[in-house]
Amino acid sequence: MLKKFPHTYVIVFSIIIVSALLTWVIPGGEFNRQTIDVNGTERQVIEPGSFHITESNPQSWQIFTAMFKGFEKQSGIIAFILILGGAFWILNQTRSIDRGIHSFVKYSSRLEKFSFFRKVGLHNVIFTIIILMFSLFGAIFGMSEETIAFVIIFVPFAISLGYDSITGVALCYLAAHVGFAGAMLNPFTIGIAQGISQVPPFSGLEYRFFCWIIITLSGIVFILWYANKVKRNPKKSPVYKEDEHWRTAAISKDGDEIQKIRNKRMWMVFGIVSAILIYWAIRLPLSEITAGDKSAIFPVLPVITGIFIVFAFISLFRSVHYFILSLLMLTIFMLVAGVMAFQWYIMEIAGLFLAMGVFSGWAYGYGPNQIVKHFLEGSKDILSAALIVGLAGGIIVVLQEGKVIDSILNSVSHSMRDMGNVASVGIMYTIQTFINVIIPSGSAKAALTMPIMSQFSDLIGISRQATVMAFQFGDGFTNMITPTSGVLLGVLSMAKIPYQKWLKFIWPFMLFLIILGFLLLIPTVTMKLNGF
Repeated sequence: MLKKFPHTYVIVFSIIIVSALLTWVIPGGEFNRQTIDVNGTERQVIEPGSFHITESNPQSWQIFTAMFKGFEKQSGIIAFILILGGAFWILNQTRSIDRGIHSFVKYSSRLEKFSFFRKVGLHNVIFTIIILMFSLFGAIFGMSEETIAFVIIFVPFAISLGYDSITGVALCYLAAHVGFAGAMLNPFTIGIAQGISQVPPFSGLEYRFFCWIIITLSGIVFILWYANKVKRNPKKSPVYKEDEHWRTAAISKDGDEIQKIRNKRMWMVFGIVSAILIYWAIRLPLSEITAGDKSAIFPVLPVITGIFIVFAFISLFRSVHYFILSLLMLTIFMLVAGVMAFQWYIMEIAGLFLAMGVFSGWAYGYGPNQIVKHFLEGSKDILSAALIVGLAGGIIVVLQEGKVIDSILNSVSHSMRDMGNVASVGIMYTIQTFINVIIPSGSAKAALTMPIMSQFSDLIGISRQATVMAFQFGDGFTNMITPTSGVLLGVLSMAKIPYQKWLKFIWPFMLFLIILGFLLLIPTVTMKLNGF
């Protein structure tokens, strides 16, 4: 009989122990750092050639304080998860998503009368559109933490169509991170890495666009292949037992059983939300939308306001469930606009979803005490996700306080000397991939590695643009598998997918992507590409 696979908490804590052991073996070392301006933001970067040995700081009992410090380090994502869990619990109690999913399935099935959808598969078309949308979000504005908010939508959606929770996570999280790795205009990776390397901002876009297409098409094929395999035999899903939670608790077997409700409160909420939107649309009639180094002036808020008022007004004559879905639609539009036009991050997005939860509960007819009760229930349900994010943050804390990260970086960077161009860019790629397992933050890793890597590329005759590409792929792919990623563990916990089962699902695709990434790097050192 096979031994039971370790719990995710056991895996992460084991990595903390291994990290602590490394601080006893690897000599302590540090680079000097300087503050430079990168695209208008101050960044701490390494001074090339400044590495020096320091007194070692082996970690021992600190493995038991790592979780506390990890909570401090990851406090933003932890608070984000707890607020999202509470807000969506309020929304779910209204059963509006159930109603929306049932209506979508009912009306979309009518499209199957067309021969094109019968041949290609209606769900394949829908999934492809969703994947492309999230991949673009990842490639253009670096969507990552934001995908946590969509898990609670797409997991029930996928299961209602006969798939599983892994399919639901793949549609939003995996798709966004495939785009994140393609990174055409991602300001958090390409923007910072090119700025530090003193490469023109977002140059080389043509080849990056080609890479994004190849990587995204690979993601679409893999996700559709897996989804159709589960559709044919749902019991073959590795999370079939875990999905019982979603099948019995989150999805109504018959959406028509949900009673249609209309009340005065939803009209009050409509009036208040519309008034707020109109006020801000008047104050900010035009906004600058930024995507990489490109920007355009557009009436973002007036357009969103107009769309919401029209759709919400129509929904008020159907049922409160459809009005609440219009609030959810407004939230998603505001999320995209906030990130691209107003530089929102997780604090603003968390506040946006909290407002959605409160207004949804109020429109449905809940009183203040009921709203608070459901919010606390949701936060409690998602608490395990917050805990694992804090624990994963402890890995980075142990390595940083043990003063071994710089030593590791200095050691592996020397392996690039006396190599050919293809081998050198391959080693850069390998180094970035390895470091990403330790430091999953793209912006932090860019500040840590690019000052050295760009200098090495000059010495060995490789374009700095190729070095940025090696960073881009090395940073992007393993985000979807590393247990040090608070976003990944948060997503899996919200979807109730054990890490080991996600690992079983993702590792073949991850191996393919890593090989594909190396093949896509070869032209950057063997061909004359625009921007390289």
